[in-house]
Amino acid sequence: MSAILEGTPDKKLALVTGRAYPEQAHETAKYLGIDVLETTAYDFANGEMYVRYTESVRGADVFVLQSHYKPINKAIMEQLIMIDALKRASARSITAVCPLLGYSRQDKKHRGREPISCRLVFDLLKTAGADRIMSVDLHAAQSQGFFDGPVDHLVAMPVLVDYIRDRFQGHLDNVAVVSPDAGRIRVAEQWAQRLGGGPLAFVHKRATSPARTRRSPTVWSATLPARTACLSMT
Repeated sequence: MSAILEGTPDKKLALVTGRAYPEQAHETAKYLGIDVLETTAYDFANGEMYVRYTESVRGADVFVLQSHYKPINKAIMEQLIMIDALKRASARSITAVCPLLGYSRQDKKHRGREPISCRLVFDLLKTAGADRIMSVDLHAAQSQGFFDGPVDHLVAMPVLVDYIRDRFQGHLDNVAVVSPDAGRIRVAEQWAQRLGGGPLAFVHKRATSPARTRRSPTVWSATLPARTACLSMT
């Protein structure tokens, strides 16, 4: 004897966040028309962290929002523990939302015996139980390949360009775009184009020792006339 199940299964969306930047999660929840799932989180005396969800997440599609802000290592570890707790609580899918992904700048080896820390962070998220990752403006787009699963790489430029246009309406002729180093010139060129083709410059880096590189804000690639605004592209 067989039975036919009719209808569609209920889908449950849940948003959880750590302690790095809870305000961001609550603002996001407003746009989604939901509440942030209540979470109990605290530190033990020895510095270890404890996380527990006060509601069931069984069968839910859960988004774990955590910017890897300072202290960066604590923010990453807390997100990993939160993901592990969701996996063990039978969440249907787990998406790690990392607007700022820690260690994303360490995406390749420059010298021997160096780590590729970006790959390590992706591996940790996957091992903890993340099915998908969302991030904004990764240092290198190709680092998405480090994660064994789908990665949503969002770009903030369209939103920020609109903001700057409104902020300096009528004064875009006085806006200069500055790249922090030669490696971000391509991105700075895109910004300059979208802002009307204003002047472009970059900060020259000088190595003071093999282990340290110093940025010299006085060395520019171009001479800039007086400007009302200077945008530093990080």
